[in-house]
Amino acid sequence: MSDFPLVFERSAPGRRAARPPVTEGPGMAELLGEDALRADPPRLPEVSELDLVRHYTQLAHRQFSIDGNFYPLGSCTMKYNPKLHEDAADRFLDLHPYQDPDHAQGVLALLHGLQGDLATITGMDAISLQPAAGAHGELTGILMIRAYHEANGEGEQRRVVICPDGAHGTNPATASMAGYDVVEVPTGPDGEVDIDAFEAALGPDTAAVMLTNPNTLGIFERRILRMAEAAHAVGAQLYYDGANLNAVVGRARPGDMGFDVVHLNLHKTFTTPHGGGGPGTGPVGVKAHLAPYLPVPLVKREGDRFVLDAERPRSIGRMRSFYGNVGNLVRAYAYIRTLGAEGLRRVSSMAVLNANYLRMKMKEAGFTIAFDRINMHEFVAQPPAGLRTLDIAKALLDHGVHPMTVYFPLIVKEAMMVEPTETESLETLDAYAAILAEVLQRAQDDPEYLAGAPRHTPVRRLDETTAARKPVLRHGFAPG
Repeated sequence: MSDFPLVFERSAPGRRAARPPVTEGPGMAELLGEDALRADPPRLPEVSELDLVRHYTQLAHRQFSIDGNFYPLGSCTMKYNPKLHEDAADRFLDLHPYQDPDHAQGVLALLHGLQGDLATITGMDAISLQPAAGAHGELTGILMIRAYHEANGEGEQRRVVICPDGAHGTNPATASMAGYDVVEVPTGPDGEVDIDAFEAALGPDTAAVMLTNPNTLGIFERRILRMAEAAHAVGAQLYYDGANLNAVVGRARPGDMGFDVVHLNLHKTFTTPHGGGGPGTGPVGVKAHLAPYLPVPLVKREGDRFVLDAERPRSIGRMRSFYGNVGNLVRAYAYIRTLGAEGLRRVSSMAVLNANYLRMKMKEAGFTIAFDRINMHEFVAQPPAGLRTLDIAKALLDHGVHPMTVYFPLIVKEAMMVEPTETESLETLDAYAAILAEVLQRAQDDPEYLAGAPRHTPVRRLDETTAARKPVLRHGFAPG
């Protein structure tokens, strides 16, 4: 990192980055009226164009990003976003959401094709592209399940949603938000759902079961067909959290596992950008018996035309303005069509290979692996006794790599959830393992080393809770 100072106050009277051309015509006073004009000029910075460019360039270089840094965030699947797909999305920028569908047949054909591709990939019968993020897709799916039970006269009877104790936090939150009671089932000693506890929790009051496969420990649920059969036997619906689809994309389909509803994170599995609150994309797929409840509108083909079908009387309604984050839908379509079926199979193969390779490298470095067995796209590690996961995470920042997901899932003490994705090279994985080994060695040689990390970032260690609840959003902060 450069030692050249990052100076925030560069303003000086008379400096200009650019001057707008002076044109003839009525002045502002004539256009707006004298009473609409300021008496005193605004207190705006006065800077040269070079200072302006350098300031924002230096700020950009002090950020972590997938284009500049390794991001092994477990469950987040922070893979590279190909620039070719950015170019494809840019070609649709001139479309307006209120444009007449007859004059937007190209983008509707693309979206219809994406619906079909995602249905094929997931083993579902119908897809809505409308939800704006994964959690939004979850809510959409659970609301459809609720509408289905209500239509069958069982809305009052079925009040329970079952979630594993290692589920993503949005699962129980979504179920609760939809008005359900949540029943948690434990993880067994093999890292999979305790099948006896699961079957004991099922009953006539069960509305849905929310699972992800592989689960948040990065372990494939080998008893998934038995679980699906048990859930359906009591009339419950099986919901698939698509956060971990990258491990099985092109190889195993949620629909074939017995799931009735699936949400997908296009910003995880299909390389569309995410982070910082958006722009996410969370399409939802369903089996045929739930298709009438999908949000409106759906892209539908009528002969040689594509239309937005809003005439769906049993639909749960509109979940988002217009038709979702279309720019990201274009990116996902380009990704799927670029790779094809064989390419998607290679994605999951390399994701699993990279994760298992890094798991072994971390074991060699001195970390413990929770539920140590062949994993899928991610795994959960623990630091040596006496060391804190948070301290190791902070130390990694000084080495130019982002920490793994920390303290999740909650069922593993001092959890470090690692997911390298398929887009990282062998050299990157080896370098990351070497950094982790160096951090552990330094921690043993100097007990104060970890407690003081990070030392070379623009902002030193913060109070995590206070920073989240009372962030300082002004530029004049002091590192420390």
